[in-house]
Parts: sequence; C-alpha cells; structure tokens
Amino acid sequence: MIFVTVGTQEPFDRLIKAIDELAAVVEEQIVVQAFESSYKVKNVEVCDFLSPSEFDKLFFKARLIVSHAGMGTVITALTHNKPVIIMPRIARLGEHRNEHQLATAAMLKEMGYVYVVDNEINLVNVLMELLQRDEIKPLHRIGKYASDSLIKSISDFLKSK
Repeated sequence: MIFVTVGTQEPFDRLIKAIDELAAVVEEQIVVQAFESSYKVKNVEVCDFLSPSEFDKLFFKARLIVSHAGMGTVITALTHNKPVIIMPRIARLGEHRNEHQLATAAMLKEMGYVYVVDNEINLVNVLMELLQRDEIKPLHRIGKYASDSLIKSISDFLKSK
C-alpha cells in the first residue's frame, strides 16, 4: 500500500492528480490524506481528515510514503524506516505561501535522505521504478532521539554562554 499525505493547509492538486492517474495503471492500493481539492479523484481513496491513530495506522501499514516536503512527515518516515518520496509545493503555483519547501527538498536531496521529485512526470517515473522492486528500502534512517554528538554540541554551546 502507498500512503500519500499532503497535509491540511492547502490543496495540492498537482500531486493528487498524478497519483490518481498512476493508480489507474498499477496494482497497488493507494490511500490519500489530502485537504480539499478541486481535482476529482477517480482511482484512489481520499480522506480529508484522519485522527492521529487513523493516520498512524495507514502510515505504518504502507510500504511507501509519498508526501509534500513537510518535515513532520519526513521525520516520521525517517525515524520509522519508511521509504519516502517528496514533491515540494510551489508557491508561485498557489500551492503554498512561500518557497520554503523547495529549499527543504533541495537540502534533503543533497543529504541523500529521501527520494525527491520536482514534477508530476518525475513522480510517476520514480514510483513506477520503485514499485517494480520486491522491497522498497528507505534511503536513510534517523534515530528517535538526538545523537550523543548533538547533545554534546548543544551542551558545549550552552556552557560557553
């Protein structure tokens, strides 16, 4: 199962339409959590609101997460060893208030933490490639807690003040 989550602040029709069109040609259940959309889906189940427990159930059941470049989803995926594809919202297309998701995506791509796509065609291509695999592995994993080196760095910084 693929779980697609785009947050609840703004519609993300570009991503939803690409996922819906892909769903017509793949044999994989796709569940979408999305804020209201002007695009009317035909091939996927859409939930506009999920309780935290419903969200977690779908998130942990999924073998792949597709998301906007929201750090909450990215961090949850990385701490729970879930592969994630992100497609940043673009403010100039009316998908967000500013272009911070482009910067977030660029940083995560440079770090090699997640699959990053910049448009619908690349999203479908990466999804098709990954769905051919028996197992989709995450590109990176992070711990649930701060590393000893991070704690030491913060502690040293605070002691110096």
